[in-house]
Amino acid sequence: MGPLRALVRTARMARHTSRLAAGLVTDDEVLLDAPDERLGPVLLAAGRGEYAPAAKLLATTREAAEWENRDRYALRLAAFARARDEWLRAWQAAAPHDPDVLLIRAELAVARGWHSPARVELLREVNPLIAAAAEGEPRDPVPWRIALDHARGTGLGHTGFEQLWAEAVRRSPHHYGCHVAALKYLSAAWYGSHRECFDFAERAAEDALPGSLVRALPVRAALAYLTEGGGALIPRARLDAAADGAIALSAEYEPSDPWPAEVRNLLAYVLVRLERWQDALAQLRVIGPYATSFPWDRVSDDPLGQFLQLRDGVRLEVACSIPLRARSERPTRAGG
Repeated sequence: MGPLRALVRTARMARHTSRLAAGLVTDDEVLLDAPDERLGPVLLAAGRGEYAPAAKLLATTREAAEWENRDRYALRLAAFARARDEWLRAWQAAAPHDPDVLLIRAELAVARGWHSPARVELLREVNPLIAAAAEGEPRDPVPWRIALDHARGTGLGHTGFEQLWAEAVRRSPHHYGCHVAALKYLSAAWYGSHRECFDFAERAAEDALPGSLVRALPVRAALAYLTEGGGALIPRARLDAAADGAIALSAEYEPSDPWPAEVRNLLAYVLVRLERWQDALAQLRVIGPYATSFPWDRVSDDPLGQFLQLRDGVRLEVACSIPLRARSERPTRAGG
């Protein structure tokens, strides 16, 4: 960068950066993986060793067939139980055949297996728990999402995986969590390729219902491509189309809505990698206070700090792209 260009860039940053903070919540207001209004009290109760609120919440999602909420809550409760499981052990002792406690136990066992050096051996021991969860509520697709994640960890072949996939979509054809699990299996980092990953994501997005997070699958495929590297080259136009589709989906939700927060966070990451600074800033504004660990934990041990740092960096890049003076601000010559 030449001296004059560097000088202009610095001047633009100084002139425009502060006003670009408009619409962004302050750093102190940003929360990492904030629970929604239903899950928050349940986690507080679990922290006190009480399982009844968790049992009530999951029973409600099961009875109302709220499969997307059920999946999210199961993941969060199992993650909590990895650190503090007194409430879960008490629940299991009181109701060992409760389909909701069976679901959490299966998710927790898979999560623990994934984080062990003996991953494959431990995951193979989890099969009975997943089967019990599936039998506990035959309508529920969430045990099949757990089975899909489990299959990736145990190296199940494509034929076996397709059988699990068929069971999952028979219960819920557009279930987001099951689609994400399948996308991971098909990624270049596991048992597929970038091309397979994109093909699957684009087909699923085209078939998805309006407002469904499944429509964001192509941008997840783009994230995998941009972070994993290697394999076949994906054209830039395909990456931009994936981002555009996710931007359209994001626009269907209100700003600061926690439901699409993870999709918006990963979209912001992809837009930054594509150097689409204005679009990235727009997503950071609608994210509001809802930062999510994924995808920032892929690039930093401090995902919240990474998110806040990226917000500042995007503002600087946008500021550098704005002329020092708008056309209407330029002085006219005397007599002109």
